[in-house]
Amino acid sequence: MAARGRPRTFDRDAALRKAMEVFWRRGYEGASVAMLTAELGITATSLYAAFGSKAELFDEAIELYDPPGGTPTDEALTRPKASDAIEAVLRAHADAYTDPATPPGCMVVLAAINLGSGHEEVDRKLTVRRHHDRETIEARIERGISEGDLPAHLDAAAAASYVQTVLHGLSIQVRDGFNRAQAHAVVDIAMTGWNALVEGAARDL
Repeated sequence: MAARGRPRTFDRDAALRKAMEVFWRRGYEGASVAMLTAELGITATSLYAAFGSKAELFDEAIELYDPPGGTPTDEALTRPKASDAIEAVLRAHADAYTDPATPPGCMVVLAAINLGSGHEEVDRKLTVRRHHDRETIEARIERGISEGDLPAHLDAAAAASYVQTVLHGLSIQVRDGFNRAQAHAVVDIAMTGWNALVEGAARDL
């Protein structure tokens, strides 16, 4: 028996990627259903039939943007030396945030800006992802400490928060117009701060 209803007349994967870029540029709050359907070239009925709701579409878009184990952070942290891994994280994101082929900055950071009441679940999910990123960086720092690559007195949690704060600040600056050279200049300064943090912890031994 033939399936009932009209078949989809659009590429779902391509539509999801377009939706991801709308959320990336506009944030969750700023991306209206009307804006999404106009960008995707479909009706609201087709959007709901394919994705369920705006919130469910956003969930899929975030998963496409931030897949488990497939982010610039995950790859950068494979460097054998901890300090090299931290620098690689910062530089990989400076490149990703300023890539002209994609919207500027970090979607996980920018999509959460100016969320109004009623969107607490969206905010919670994004917060969980940001916490996971910090914990991943912290785990790599802790590994560096355990391997003797970093000083034992280094506060891994504070150091990871420092790295993430730089990343979040970079995301905002790039959204506001920073180019790649400017982003990497910030990384240069951030690594000076990182090296001072490590050296200070070594002196405490």
